[in-house]
Amino acid sequence: MKYTKTRHISLFRQFILNCFLVLSVSGLCYYFNHLIDNRIVALILLMTVSISAMIFNIWPVLLGATLSAFIWNFFFIEPLFTFHINEAEDFLTFLMYFVIAFINAVLTFQIRRAERKARDKEEKEKEVKLYNTLFNSLSHELKTPLSTILGSVDILKENGSKLTAEQQLDLLREIDKSGMRLKRQVENLLNMSRLENGMLQLKLDWVDINELIHQLIQRHEEFSDQRILYRSNEGLPLMKLDSGLLETVLDNIVYNAAQYTPDHLPVEIAVQCEDNRCTILISDSGPGFPEASMDHIFEKFYRLPESKAGGTGLGLSIVKGFVEAHGGRVEVKNKPQGGAEFSIHLPVETSFMHHLNNE
Repeated sequence: MKYTKTRHISLFRQFILNCFLVLSVSGLCYYFNHLIDNRIVALILLMTVSISAMIFNIWPVLLGATLSAFIWNFFFIEPLFTFHINEAEDFLTFLMYFVIAFINAVLTFQIRRAERKARDKEEKEKEVKLYNTLFNSLSHELKTPLSTILGSVDILKENGSKLTAEQQLDLLREIDKSGMRLKRQVENLLNMSRLENGMLQLKLDWVDINELIHQLIQRHEEFSDQRILYRSNEGLPLMKLDSGLLETVLDNIVYNAAQYTPDHLPVEIAVQCEDNRCTILISDSGPGFPEASMDHIFEKFYRLPESKAGGTGLGLSIVKGFVEAHGGRVEVKNKPQGGAEFSIHLPVETSFMHHLNNE
């Protein structure tokens, strides 16, 4: 039982639990009284007080220390079953036990409180660092596309009649590209908020994976010079998934892969379904990931050293959260021939019609 799990228990319950702990240990010691010396019992009870000081607040611990001292006196120091002590040595031993138990309880509690303060300070510093990282990233991610959109709109308003149709189309494409970039960042922020607040609820429905991926490819017009290859697997059944979440997962991975893959090389997608498990593989031909970064790729706000400008480091952490919401897992590895491969493994319910066709 850890302090982090017991510090919100009411003080009254802590008194009850601590007394129960001391009484239980004392009972065991009394049961084996014929095997152990009363000084060994004192050490065991001191250890019990130390453990309770690591769990409970100071007042229940002090009560436990006092209770253990009198139990030791009453049941283990001659004459038994009385608080009277005949020998001066036994009286001094009892007094030392009482003092040591109190000092031990107080010091252990103080150490625990100091550790908690240090931990809270570290967590606060980490939150501030994450906030600054997010603020700096958003400042760039929102400012750049907004500047592009506003600049293009001003040009169209002021010089629209002087521009050729092709120049106007180029400006509209820049507006559309910047608008999609803004949309992606806002969606990532909203999705991360849903994950952290526990507001994420799956909306399961029958999904045609082939159709979902083809729609995804059509939306990625910003990578028109770069081929996103997917060969439809006509043997795939309909699968019960949250299409919105799965679409976000694939979109973030494909966007990330396409950014780091040269224009003349493809990003490939493959899907397999077997024994009610769907596996989606997305591989690129980019530089891959540094080995030192493999354990941090799905962490929130994490960005690779020397990564391209832009991005908040939220995309892949959202991927992990959405996949795990389906009860699945996502993995990444570097391919021997170069590039990275993401693999998404999802438990799925497949369509009944698919099983009929197989029979």
